[in-house]
Amino acid sequence: MSDKRDYYDVLGVPREATLDQIKSAYRKIALKNHPDRNPDNPEAEKRFKEAAEAYAVLSDEERRAQYDRFGHAGVNGQPDFATGGFSVEDIFSMFGDIFGGFGGGLEDFFMGGRGRGSGGRRGASLRVDLQITLEEVAKGAKKTIEVARLETCDTCQGSGAKPGTRPVTCPHCRGTGEIHQSQGFLQIRRSCPACQGRGSSIRHPCVSCRGTGKVRKREPITFTIPPGIEEGHVQRIPGQGEAGEDGGPPGDLVLVIHVKEDDVFRRRGSDLLAEVQIRYAQAVMGATIEVPTLDKPVELKVPKGTQPGDILRLRGQGLPRPDGRGRGNLLIRIAVRVPKRPTQRQCELLKELDAIEEEQERKHEKGKGFFGKIKDIF
Repeated sequence: MSDKRDYYDVLGVPREATLDQIKSAYRKIALKNHPDRNPDNPEAEKRFKEAAEAYAVLSDEERRAQYDRFGHAGVNGQPDFATGGFSVEDIFSMFGDIFGGFGGGLEDFFMGGRGRGSGGRRGASLRVDLQITLEEVAKGAKKTIEVARLETCDTCQGSGAKPGTRPVTCPHCRGTGEIHQSQGFLQIRRSCPACQGRGSSIRHPCVSCRGTGKVRKREPITFTIPPGIEEGHVQRIPGQGEAGEDGGPPGDLVLVIHVKEDDVFRRRGSDLLAEVQIRYAQAVMGATIEVPTLDKPVELKVPKGTQPGDILRLRGQGLPRPDGRGRGNLLIRIAVRVPKRPTQRQCELLKELDAIEEEQERKHEKGKGFFGKIKDIF
């Protein structure tokens, strides 16, 4: 008995599903489980190939009828994508036509445009994680980083062949980069194993790049970070990735921005939060104190009777808003500083103050009456 799942269950469609419904279901599964989106996840790749196999049967009227009548036994000639040694590229070459909405096919969408064709393959995109400070978020910054990437070899101009020679047409695929195989009802196109899909072979490789057409270099790249960006912001720099193949365009450089935790401020969107300690007397009588900002210290008025934990607002002293509409606020949480080693004089004064406060509380409680005290309890 076959241990394969039912093809309709694989795609999540009813048995009476139309071709458009089957195509749409396969497309969603392929996008979600593509290996580039799920690196080092064999289960996702398995689901990807399983869906391709189900689509290959259910999208063909004759094979679908055989499957509906006899199950998996009725389509034994169907290639087994999950275990038959088919690569993701092979599946793209067979079914890439249903992903045309991404411009150049699904492979372009995931792999930075490295699709087949006479125009060459686009180079791989590179990812760099960059840490910046809160001050740089506030003001924006111009940064320069060094990126190690594969660039076109200057010696052979990317051909991979020794100067004075050039690549020869691959005799196995006759320059197409593909070979065709018949698998039951299917005509399958696969990358040529002799030339790895390039359509040509190199008899005399370039000594600088050893026939690859690319050399690794470290190049400085300068770019601007706009003010107000969030943690995890992704910034794409076109054309600063690795060199393409066979004359194809270079990939992109993808920057992922991380904001370093600040010693003074915590971020809440475009607002900043800081804690400032004041003396007991300042909380009771009110005061004007100096508080930090990302630019320079400013004065803040503390009202009389301010309680520990109260938050005071300084408008416009936060971070620039990403939409460019002004700045957020600076929120100051008040903490009352308690002396760890009070002097004798401080203790004497505090005892006097405590006695006064105790007398005030006694009078206040006495004035409430019975029902006032009950109300306080509940």
